[in-house]
Amino acid sequence: MAASPASSPSPPSSGLPGPSAPEASAVALAGRPRVTQLRLAAYAGHRRAVLRLGPLTLLAGPSGSGKTSALRAYDALARLGGGAELAAVFPDPGACVPERSRPDAQRRRGFRIGCTADGAEGPVHLDVAVQAEPELRIVGERLSADGVVLLETALRDPGRRTVQAAWHTAGSAPVTRAPLPDDRLGTPLLPLRVAGKTDGQRRVLAAAEQMVVALRSVFACDPRPGRMREPVPSGSGRLLGGCDNLADVLWRTRAECGRRHAQFVAAVRTGCAGAVEDVLAEPDLGGVVRALIDRGDGTRTGLARLGYGELRYLALTLVLFTGPGVLEADPAGEVPAALRTLTVLADGFDRGLDPHQRAELLRLAARMCDRGHIGFVGAVADASWAAGAVEEAGTSGGDGTDGDGTGRVTVVHLDRDRSTP
Repeated sequence: MAASPASSPSPPSSGLPGPSAPEASAVALAGRPRVTQLRLAAYAGHRRAVLRLGPLTLLAGPSGSGKTSALRAYDALARLGGGAELAAVFPDPGACVPERSRPDAQRRRGFRIGCTADGAEGPVHLDVAVQAEPELRIVGERLSADGVVLLETALRDPGRRTVQAAWHTAGSAPVTRAPLPDDRLGTPLLPLRVAGKTDGQRRVLAAAEQMVVALRSVFACDPRPGRMREPVPSGSGRLLGGCDNLADVLWRTRAECGRRHAQFVAAVRTGCAGAVEDVLAEPDLGGVVRALIDRGDGTRTGLARLGYGELRYLALTLVLFTGPGVLEADPAGEVPAALRTLTVLADGFDRGLDPHQRAELLRLAARMCDRGHIGFVGAVADASWAAGAVEEAGTSGGDGTDGDGTGRVTVVHLDRDRSTP
């Protein structure tokens, strides 16, 4: 999907975008709920942006085109879907407000984001309006499917810290009304409020569950090689988004699954210079652990000696070979493992990597996404190399890319204007 210049008025401080035109929607792999579209109606530099997402997606564009802000919006929706408080998700809400938006008569400004999740219930749409100024609060939310509004909230009384919610009942009364807090998303709260006695209520619960499961288990990742080079304290063994504690995670994962670790080592071998017999961690003085590469001839190379690109390659490879139990993510524990999908958000996916490394990582991401348990959205400056990487692996039936989300690699092209036709 190519973004093209478009003009739009300043967004209102509340309210939600109306229903969009019929959207082509990919079928969720093996019935697993997943996010197939991200909507940035008015967010940071984006206006009316609609980003279609496949299991493996690259957001491509120059600096300033909004790749990072799009990933942050996705991560924000995921955290809200997990029940996080609004202030924890948006510590600097003013930065999310479109720069040229003007306050209304009450000096209110805000932003709007949304997504579509596909699964057994078909496409389910969630749109959220957030007031950032003068105080942070959710002022509107809509959950819909097949043209039916299943949940809708609106701020009726600014003096109260609640929104008025109405959800589909289809019983003796068409809707049920009740207040919901204005600092949390209403959709994940529905199982606590909806009885599920009527067909309409059961439809609401099924759609809410699909959306929440699709949004949960997101891992936002941007490895920082400078911090990976140092020994780290032994801790929980859960990998942080910056991969600072990679050595601690290796200390855990190497012993947990020998087969998976062997596959990880083989992948590292293809992207790092010199011989790689093993990648391991060992304890050091002071209760810390440090990561090493075993060269197979008695030589062990500390991560401090590796190059910037090698460290990013190693960290991203480890991410793709692990799961929610190892990554600092929020898995939907009440959902069977067969229905879970971990979505990795990789900002600067190709930063510091040479052509061989980025191609190897993309091929690895494609293989992992094919299994259905991992989704991947990466940001790159230029994706012209992606088709060749996929073709070389023999995993594409066509050119390897498809902006409509039907190919092995979905490439979404962003312009600096960051708006859609």
